Amino acid sequence: MSANERATRALREILQNPGNETCADCGAPDPDWGSCTLGVFICLACSGIHRNIPDTSKVKSLSLSHWEDHEVQFMADCGNDLMKSKYEAAVPFYYYKPTHKDCQTLREQWIRAKYERKEFCEPGNHSIYEEGMRDGILMKRGRDNGQFLSRRFVLSEREGTLKYFTKYDAKEPKAVIKVDSINATFQPEKIGNPNGLQITYLKDYSTRNIFVYHDNGKEIVDWFNTIRAVQLHYLKVAFPGATNAELVHKLTRNFLKEGYMEKTGPRHTEGFKKRWFTLDQRRLMYFKDPLDAFAKGEVFLGNKDHGYSASPGLPAGTHCNGAWQYGITIETPDRGFLFTCESESDQQDWLKCFNDVMNAVMSPQEYTMEALFKHRH
Repeated sequence: MSANERATRALREILQNPGNETCADCGAPDPDWGSCTLGVFICLACSGIHRNIPDTSKVKSLSLSHWEDHEVQFMADCGNDLMKSKYEAAVPFYYYKPTHKDCQTLREQWIRAKYERKEFCEPGNHSIYEEGMRDGILMKRGRDNGQFLSRRFVLSEREGTLKYFTKYDAKEPKAVIKVDSINATFQPEKIGNPNGLQITYLKDYSTRNIFVYHDNGKEIVDWFNTIRAVQLHYLKVAFPGATNAELVHKLTRNFLKEGYMEKTGPRHTEGFKKRWFTLDQRRLMYFKDPLDAFAKGEVFLGNKDHGYSASPGLPAGTHCNGAWQYGITIETPDRGFLFTCESESDQQDWLKCFNDVMNAVMSPQEYTMEALFKHRH
């Protein structure tokens, strides 16, 4: 057996150790790369990010690269669990740890924060996300013309607000957003920028979207985690008995699903129109364009025991126009909604999401939202 084959076999055995079966950085299964300077096993996507920090990490393929005996021994001595206990010793509760499903910018800044900047090695380190204030320029998409223009944003923990101003020295903000109503989620494809961030908030019980980006990936991820830090501070005040673990899922969240479907009007006699749909917790919103500031309409999805259901197909006699033949019928206590999908797999994905939501137990806040919905509609 050659030295290379011996090294490969030894690495495969080390991979069986607890913690090494998923990527050390994003949790993707079956990592097939390793950092021989950091002692961690990583996936192909994260290995590309490690390659951008050559002074910190040297990556090798577990099967295609040449490994020295001392490097193999180093991987055996270290491994993912031990290195996480070092490099993730003090990750703040609010800090968003990306998974393999998250965008490149989030994953890159997580990896750089861990290994290059060593932000989380020392418990008690003062964190840049906890200064209670952030003031800077972000590129914001105009509501009417769609152009991205530089706007000043100010986040204040003391005031509990995120404000933005059309001019740097403007006295009056264009909008004042309460931090406890904010959601922020990375949307590079939708926004057309790798650092694109969608900020949503409730305004008069309607969801308002703002789309921003910054040319610097670190800057936009710092904004994102600072918003989460401020939100956690507010939640601790609102829920004084709650633990961090109970509150952390109330911070920013990714949407459950987004994509195009066609829908018809309330009388089900109009033609089906293509719309962009966003499922955010129990709110199904639809937009004429994915980058619209306001939804054209919203459907509240309550619990299945209270008259809500989602099923494949459309009522007999419904006239579909065009190629979108895969129907979905949603029933609510007030009315039915008819949608069509382009493919069967899309239909199945949407149905699974709808039924997961309808099967979930409703929180007190969601009952309040349902009552507001009924009052408004």
